[in-house]
Amino acid sequence: MNWNIADAKQKFSELVRAAQDEPQWIYNRDKRVAAVIPAATFEEFLASRNERVRPSLGEAFAELRRICEEEEYTFENPPRQERLNPFREE
Repeated sequence: MNWNIADAKQKFSELVRAAQDEPQWIYNRDKRVAAVIPAATFEEFLASRNERVRPSLGEAFAELRRICEEEEYTFENPPRQERLNPFREE
């Protein structure tokens, strides 16, 4: 069911009861601004989101450095070579 903000405030208990059956959408001037859903549904959402969290690029490199140290692996960077740059004015 759709609610405007004023009705949602006035009938909050009814809104929460209705949310047990299906999501209740709250609108402000014909724009959807919120939803009221059962707590169990939100907990499921949080659990699935936490499972999908991936490390940042910095964390991934830190893990790679740690693994290289454990394996006593060193990476040799090849020397930099100048390449033709068609955008550079000479």
